[in-house]
Amino acid sequence: MDELNRKWMPIRLGGDPDNKISLLMDYTDNPRSVADPWYTGDFETTYRDIVEGCEGLLRKLTEE
Repeated sequence: MDELNRKWMPIRLGGDPDNKISLLMDYTDNPRSVADPWYTGDFETTYRDIVEGCEGLLRKLTEE
């Protein structure tokens, strides 16, 4: 999901009162959208972004 999708999700879902909609990279030190290989052809960067985001999300879940 990229920033545009995040913007429209609350509209489609009828809101996000608990602020649960986020980007995977929000759980990293460098919040942004995951690199999109459709445009870049760079699957390695996309893979690294996903791993970094998943590790950050796991850290957050295990802290709670």
